[in-house]
Amino acid sequence: MKNSEDFANELIRIAIVGPESTGKSTISRQLALHYDTVWVPEYARAYCEKLVAECTWEDEINMFRGQLELEEQISSLANRLLICDTTFITVKIWSDHMFGRAPQEVLDKLPVHNYDLYLLMDIDLPWQEDPLRDFPHMREHFMEVWHKELIALNATYRLISGSEEERFRNAVSYIDGFLLSK
Repeated sequence: MKNSEDFANELIRIAIVGPESTGKSTISRQLALHYDTVWVPEYARAYCEKLVAECTWEDEINMFRGQLELEEQISSLANRLLICDTTFITVKIWSDHMFGRAPQEVLDKLPVHNYDLYLLMDIDLPWQEDPLRDFPHMREHFMEVWHKELIALNATYRLISGSEEERFRNAVSYIDGFLLSK
C-alpha cells in the first residue's frame, strides 16, 4: 500500500496533445517553467526536419520509439511533473490517416503507457504556417479524432481553449486541481 510520501515522489505525466498548430510546444514550455520542471519535446518534429522524402511506415515506427526513448531520458530530470509535448498517440493518428492502420507495436503500447492528465489543445487559435504542417483544412476532423482516441483510452483529459494567456491560465487551473485530488 502506498503512503503519502510515495504519492509525493510519484512522477505525474501531463500530456499536451491536439491537432497541428494548436500551441502545444508553446504551452509545454510555459508549464514546465511554471512548475519548475522539464518538458519532453515532440520527437517527430526533429525527426521530420531531417527527412528528404515522404514519411514512411518505418519512419512512423521510428518516431514512436524515439518519442518513448526521449520521454524516458528526460523523465529522470523531472520535478514531480513531466510535461510531454505530444505523445506517441500522434503516431497512431497519423498512421491511421496516412496508411489506413497503425503499427501493432503502437497499438500494444497504448493501453499500458499511461499519462495522468491530458490537455487537449483546441483548434481556436489561428493556423500558423510551418513546412512540417500538412492539413490546415482538416483541423475539425483531427479534433474529432483526438476526442475519440482519448475517450477510447478512458483518459482523463480537459479541452484547453482561448488565447495563449487563457490557455495557460486554464491549463494551470486544471493541473493544480488534478494535483490537489492526488
